[in-house]
Amino acid sequence: MTMLTRVLGALLVASVLSALSPATRAQDRSGPSIVSIYRIAPGHHVEFLKWMAAREAIARQMGLPDTRWYRHLDGDSWDYIAIAPDSTSMDDKLDAAAKEKGLTSGVKASLELRQLMASHTDTLVAGPMTAEQLVQEATAP
Repeated sequence: MTMLTRVLGALLVASVLSALSPATRAQDRSGPSIVSIYRIAPGHHVEFLKWMAAREAIARQMGLPDTRWYRHLDGDSWDYIAIAPDSTSMDDKLDAAAKEKGLTSGVKASLELRQLMASHTDTLVAGPMTAEQLVQEATAP
């Protein structure tokens, strides 16, 4: 990954986070989130979205907040960005619930998903925050 790609990715994540409503930016800081950037394999967009929607339905039933999705319009080569709470501590429960619904789970689910993507990245982030909050955090003793 080139430096330009990293800088563009950071700018992209910053712009997505800044697009959130002011009330959300200032108040909704319930813990780390995961920002995922997806490039979908050609011809697999609808299949990818259905796959994700099925897993999101399970997460919702388990009380997790909805993932926020952004669809590409113009610019870099990504297709979708997803911002979701870090739910890795619930992975085993989510896998069990997926299995109960007849969906793949564990390594099989991971391999199934990767067939739908050309590439993806996941980044653990803190926020959302305002720039003022970031300054306060950065300058705190």
